[in-house]
Amino acid sequence: MLKPDQKVAIFMQGYLHSDFGKMGLGVLRYLTNPIVAVIDSEHAGSNINLEYDLDRDVPICATLNEVIEKGAEVLILGIAPSGGQIPQNWMPVIEAAILKGLSIINGLHDTLNHQFNKQIQNNVNQWIWDVRIPQFIPDIATAKANDLPNKRVLMIGTDMAVGKMTAGLEIYHWAKQRKFNTGFIATGQIGIIIMGKGVPLDALKVDHACGAIEQLVLDQKDNDLLIIEGQGSLLHPGSTATLPLMRGSCPTHMILCHRADKTTLRNPESIQIPNLKEFIKLNEAMASVCGTFGHPKVIGIALNTAKLSIDEARESIQKVEKETGLPATDVIRFGVEKIMQGIR
Repeated sequence: MLKPDQKVAIFMQGYLHSDFGKMGLGVLRYLTNPIVAVIDSEHAGSNINLEYDLDRDVPICATLNEVIEKGAEVLILGIAPSGGQIPQNWMPVIEAAILKGLSIINGLHDTLNHQFNKQIQNNVNQWIWDVRIPQFIPDIATAKANDLPNKRVLMIGTDMAVGKMTAGLEIYHWAKQRKFNTGFIATGQIGIIIMGKGVPLDALKVDHACGAIEQLVLDQKDNDLLIIEGQGSLLHPGSTATLPLMRGSCPTHMILCHRADKTTLRNPESIQIPNLKEFIKLNEAMASVCGTFGHPKVIGIALNTAKLSIDEARESIQKVEKETGLPATDVIRFGVEKIMQGIR
């Protein structure tokens, strides 16, 4: 639905520096459309490149009218909170945007089409994209991906929101720049919006999840290298996403993603993150099942060091490399080359 030349604004009111703001930050980092502004009255007058280490000149505005004056055609809801609910205090702004002719991209579980379909049905150029509504019902998976000759790299994590999508997209862009025949399997709201296709894994019935991932992999079977966006974690008690990704994609390689400043889950904090070397063995065993689905190995660790200084980040990388015996890097600060040597 989103055309490459359409101007977008990102609504992040109250969440610019929240962990839930990863949706907006992902769009800011990777979406190629012109972004006219971010809406967050708490930081109005600033610029996104002053708030984050982002090489993009995007002003922060206080109101919807300001971004419309800047030419915004599409409003993206820029948060990904637990439970995927739209904040109730956002609804008046969303309704105002629709009445003023803007299209809406909504990556949350709460849907908008059913509420506002009447308001847009007479405008052929206006639409609402509820990203988390699955677009097809897949067949039950049968491990067809395991027979493909290509390399399939799955992002796995010690927790939710540790940078799996970011690591995957950075690796994808790295491979494309080097002219590798590469595809990206988007499995979450940000990846789907950026790539224009994918499956909202957490909105699928459990029985359909493996088959949906398998179908996406088979659709891109002609790519020599496939990067599969990760979701959730085997460690998290509220996540069921990693296993369908493993079964559906039958990965040949994996990248472990981990927040360097964390020793527990973000929520619940009572759960300790285990020794990374042991956690890697668990993921490799789950992906392989005694060799039934090949012998996929974790080839590197993508550390999210955003909360650390540069010196602390380098020290953390060295510590993790010593602990695991694997190459580690922060893909934003130091690039992906080190952890992709196992693929090259």
